[in-house]
Amino acid sequence: MNAWSDDLSRFAMGIVRRHELPSDMLAINPNYPAAIAIEVYRNNYLGNLHDALAGAYPVIEQLVGKVFFRLLTRQFIAQHPSRSGNLHHYGEQMASFVAAFEPAQGLAYLSDVASLEWACHRAYFADDAGTLDVVRLGQISPEQYPDLILHTHPACHVVRSAYPVASIWHAHQPGASADFHIDLDSGASIALVSRKDDVVRVSELTEADAAWLQGMQAGIPLGEATAATLAIHSEFALQAALPSLLAQDVLTGFSLRAMP
Repeated sequence: MNAWSDDLSRFAMGIVRRHELPSDMLAINPNYPAAIAIEVYRNNYLGNLHDALAGAYPVIEQLVGKVFFRLLTRQFIAQHPSRSGNLHHYGEQMASFVAAFEPAQGLAYLSDVASLEWACHRAYFADDAGTLDVVRLGQISPEQYPDLILHTHPACHVVRSAYPVASIWHAHQPGASADFHIDLDSGASIALVSRKDDVVRVSELTEADAAWLQGMQAGIPLGEATAATLAIHSEFALQAALPSLLAQDVLTGFSLRAMP
């Protein structure tokens, strides 16, 4: 490592980890105290990361309040410093962090809400993709249907929870009614995160539809995925699942399994 890179590394550790900086690095401007300058850098660093987390987790901030959220983010930042110049990538570990964060243990659902919000964050910044060409799909012969591999949008994510996280998310969106009641004991839920017309959307899936969709995401051919789903969920209806996913721009294209 050259001297310039070494100085940058030491300066970064002084900002991020509060390591003591060498005296030669601090004696830059005799008219401006180095301690004040360093604290300005530290405050900007913390402020930028806090704002990035607030942008990725607005529902968490609403649920716990701004004061508690600032405490939470300070602790998170101390344990998880930014490792990328792109702050859109920052905050992935929030769900696991919240699950272990002692002051938040009274909110058992908070970690799952964080998982859903990160999925929404990823969906917003996911690459664009086309929509499934149903005309071209209609040209496939029925004999080839079992070998179809349906492609899913990169914004599509399935989030499972023991709590009604989709309802919690919807209740805290702009324009949502302030008069709502969510029964945290209502049972498990499965949230589908998708993006349509550049808007991130959250809906709910049945166990059967989620199992089938995750088969599609894994690249399993249509025949095998449908048979595997029906073996566990006899109520699964492909004729109902397909139009619903098409309407949400979840399916983007298809290919045929290569035959040996």
